[in-house]
Amino acid sequence: MKPDVKSFFDNETNTVTYVLMEPSGKACAIIDPVLDFDPASGRTSTGPADEVLGFIKENGLEVVWILETHAHADHLSAAAYLKSATAAKTGTGRHITEVQAVFKDIYRLGDDFVPDGRQFDHLFDDGDVLQVGSLEVRVMHTPGHTPSCITFVAGDAAFVGDTLFMPDYGTARTDFPGGDAAALYRSIRRILALPTETRIFLCHDYKAPGRDEYVWETTVAQQRTANIHIHDGVTEQDFVEFRHRRDAELNMPKLILPSIQVNIRAGEMPPADESGVVFLKIPVNVL
Repeated sequence: MKPDVKSFFDNETNTVTYVLMEPSGKACAIIDPVLDFDPASGRTSTGPADEVLGFIKENGLEVVWILETHAHADHLSAAAYLKSATAAKTGTGRHITEVQAVFKDIYRLGDDFVPDGRQFDHLFDDGDVLQVGSLEVRVMHTPGHTPSCITFVAGDAAFVGDTLFMPDYGTARTDFPGGDAAALYRSIRRILALPTETRIFLCHDYKAPGRDEYVWETTVAQQRTANIHIHDGVTEQDFVEFRHRRDAELNMPKLILPSIQVNIRAGEMPPADESGVVFLKIPVNVL
């Protein structure tokens, strides 16, 4: 089965939001939606999410799932906003609880935040199948970038989050809390064991040197042949050694501190204080 996929690229965060549609019906899922956030002013805006909602309304679609591949560190999720607009259920991988527990401690969130995944409507296990109308979507647990990363496979389409980038850009970093380069290698090899014609939809693109356009769709065959970090023939040991060297050179994403504390809440902001104002915490000298 070849499902229909509509992509929305957000230039501010280099993030792609997807609408996954059943081929012969009106049911759809939104995957990895973006909420704009200006760190200088502390203001959010719903422009990217409203563009998605406009497409859904124009095409008479019914959103049944809002899905997150993981707790993103480079953009705030619009899942809560979209849930309020559509009444769709939110879902992510069951291992989000590990990420929640780590960052509950980092942010000192207190007893009002319970790291058991209850912030999402559903937590998926490896091998679970969810329905988008007549379309079956299979869940693969693909950790390494974070412990909770999952890949959604629907027909010939795989939504891999940050696990992979375009072949000329490589693979995800593994230096966030709970990251594991060896686990990432095994997760990617599992993804690349899908049929060679499988379309791989990426969460980001940053335009590798020498490339003029943003691109966020590739195939298993292209990744196995040309991925500069993990093409066929690269061993686990070679990959782990490379990934450790590479990660040591990387700066933290500029939105990691505001993003994570919203995204572990399924896109909800922290509770407002007694005056009704919402605050995001910025731990100093922690990460």
